Amino acid sequence: MEFPIDIRYTSEHEWIRVEGDEAFVGITDYAQSELGEIVFVDVPSLGETVGQGEVFGSIEAVKTVSDLNMPVTGEVLEVNGALDAQPELVNNDPYGEGWIIRISVKDAAELDKLMDAAAYEASL
Repeated sequence: MEFPIDIRYTSEHEWIRVEGDEAFVGITDYAQSELGEIVFVDVPSLGETVGQGEVFGSIEAVKTVSDLNMPVTGEVLEVNGALDAQPELVNNDPYGEGWIIRISVKDAAELDKLMDAAAYEASL
């Protein structure tokens, strides 16, 4: 199981990788393995500002549907369009091609409330 050190993690198993004042968000390797085969990703919040901890979409696996929670407050700038045709990218490359949304970060101080890789790994 992977725990990249250049990203931050939520207790709900989302990750965020900040690049300037924008960031990419997805679900962790642990989350995708627990969910199983991902069949659909739904993000209806494109263009909306979503608060830290609020639901921005859902992810559907063969056996279940789970909410996606925003790691930090931000505006949803882009949804990974590749997931429409290939939702399994979340399973195959959760920290790379399987990213879910790109956001503009509204309050960088909220990142301090998230876990680093060591803390996230220890929480599992």
